Amino acid sequence: MAVSTIPNHVAIIPDGNRRWAKEHGLPSFEGHRKGFDVAVKIGKKIRSLGVHTMTMWAFSTENWNRSKEEVAYLMKMYETFIERNLKQALKEKIRIIHLGRKDRISKKLLEKIQDSEEKTKNFKNYILNIALDYGGQDEVIRGIKKISRQNINNLTIEQFNNYLDTANQPYPNPDLIIRTSGEQRTSGLMIWQAAYAEYIFLQKHFPDVNDKDIENAIEEYSRRQRRFGK
Repeated sequence: MAVSTIPNHVAIIPDGNRRWAKEHGLPSFEGHRKGFDVAVKIGKKIRSLGVHTMTMWAFSTENWNRSKEEVAYLMKMYETFIERNLKQALKEKIRIIHLGRKDRISKKLLEKIQDSEEKTKNFKNYILNIALDYGGQDEVIRGIKKISRQNINNLTIEQFNNYLDTANQPYPNPDLIIRTSGEQRTSGLMIWQAAYAEYIFLQKHFPDVNDKDIENAIEEYSRRQRRFGK
């Protein structure tokens, strides 16, 4: 694949795990399990194409409304997901950063997240943002609360960036956001940072996404003209 422009930051909204499972006559848990495997493979593919930062939206602030059984299963899967990505991160020097709230997830999962962040904090080759218990509106509100405790006059966009979950990242704003399963909405992912992001909506459910789909998305992105309001 030869493209002229590679995005610095790609964000993924992995939709359709449960619908994929239903269409295959499987329990929803199998859709999530397959989705986790695909997420790891996609991460490797995106890095191989030269993308520095990837954000994977794992669990939204609204996902707590799902059944207790499904949430418990997902949280257990996230522990495994963090472990698998930490092993890869240590090999490839990938910095792992958690986006979202830390006060509602289990102590065990939080410890794994914090351990991954600590062990990879000095890596610069790549960044993997794991958005877990994350909501775009929630992130902005949390940022405003942080600012309210400071004595800041004439707040600027640049200053506000320092109070978001992506503060101090080299590429905090996603250039390309890919959503799967044919849903054509953002659901608030990085609503501040994504002001000028390009969007690609794939018709496939997330468990069916493969390397070629990612290549095609990057190729389509490279053909677009980004004017940033000019």
